[in-house]
Amino acid sequence: MNHRLIVKNVFVYLSLVFIAIVTIFPLFWGIASSLRPDEELFQYIMPFSAKTFIPQKLTFYNYIRLFTEFDFIRPIMITLAVTVITIFFGCIVNGIAAFSFATFKFRFKNIIYAIVLLSFMIPFEAIAMPLYNVVNQFQWVDTLHGIIIPSIADGLVLFLFTQFFRDIPASLVEAARVDGASWMTVYIRIIMPSSIPVFVTAGLMTFMNQWNSYMWPLLIARRRSIQMIQIALSSFRGERNTLWACLYAGSIISALIPLFLFLPFQKYFVQGIISSGVKG
Repeated sequence: MNHRLIVKNVFVYLSLVFIAIVTIFPLFWGIASSLRPDEELFQYIMPFSAKTFIPQKLTFYNYIRLFTEFDFIRPIMITLAVTVITIFFGCIVNGIAAFSFATFKFRFKNIIYAIVLLSFMIPFEAIAMPLYNVVNQFQWVDTLHGIIIPSIADGLVLFLFTQFFRDIPASLVEAARVDGASWMTVYIRIIMPSSIPVFVTAGLMTFMNQWNSYMWPLLIARRRSIQMIQIALSSFRGERNTLWACLYAGSIISALIPLFLFLPFQKYFVQGIISSGVKG
């Protein structure tokens, strides 16, 4: 029996190590490639050897080139600004709407809520052109608010808030109302302080959606001065050549920023998902 248990544990650990290697390898490859000069990228691909994975001429020139020649700091700051504004207003709008669904009774409530749930199941590509026509009529094309405003209302975020708010004891709200608190006071003083995990979860989800957004910023942001980071990365691929080393360096920066943001809030993210009743 002990022999079987040992064999089972060894198999489990080897499987986990293999999965970890497969998961981490793309990041390792990107970092290694970003530290190579252009001419070395494809020089040691075949046959496979240690030189395939380890840079022979270690250089940070690609990262320096990003910020000196291509002004890569601009799309990073634009993306951060767009993301922070979207998170702020997204949490306000979706949180208040979710509080209404979880607390009040009104006509067609279930129908409206069902439509909200359907909204995040529709692929964005299916509504991209109608949404573009609406934004164009408001003359928001090639503006930052044209990128931000359509991203504020999010059906999935509203669903998370609604599920979480429904689990808050109704007696807390009733006691506050009896004491004369307005609905806004109830929301700010009672609901929000007890809903930190779901607010963090919603913020992280919104951050990832905006940070990795490509199609909508590509349609709306025509000026180089308001291009977001994913669009800036695509500019390294030209018609006749691709700046692979710079593309790898920019991709690593694009991947590490949300990674470092996610890790400190991982505990709250898991709590928010579990408490909202969303299970894989």
